Amino acid sequence: MVDHYEHPSSVALIGRIDRRGRLEWVLPKGHVEAGETPEEAAVREVSEETGLQSRVVTPVGDIDYWFVADNRRIHKTVHHFLLEATGGSLSTDDVEVSEVAWVPLDELAGRMRYASERRLARRLRELLPATPGDTPASTAAEAGGARKDRS
Repeated sequence: MVDHYEHPSSVALIGRIDRRGRLEWVLPKGHVEAGETPEEAAVREVSEETGLQSRVVTPVGDIDYWFVADNRRIHKTVHHFLLEATGGSLSTDDVEVSEVAWVPLDELAGRMRYASERRLARRLRELLPATPGDTPASTAAEAGGARKDRS
């Protein structure tokens, strides 16, 4: 999430506790529910995980990966979007979220856990206007994702 007004050029990240008990900072994301588009899922998941309401501005990119759970190999694709914040305030009401914070765009690489998400975050610079206020979509935006699982 990038907010040009209250938190100039900052991105809203969520902090989750990993399997080792350490805090990891990641982009908000979640599963696409039945009947939802990936865009609708991104807006819903960002709201649930951050407390912020938003609307989709443009796709940012996809992250594809594999992992093993319950002795099964699972493939995931996460579709990330640039979203414009339209209301709400940061909240940790989601049980999976330990912290939510505005992180300056210049500090993302040092804070974010996964290299694939850091690459997407760098794309935000390309997608956002150079000067706040250049376009209506630049007022406050967020990167959020919708995940589709295939096993």
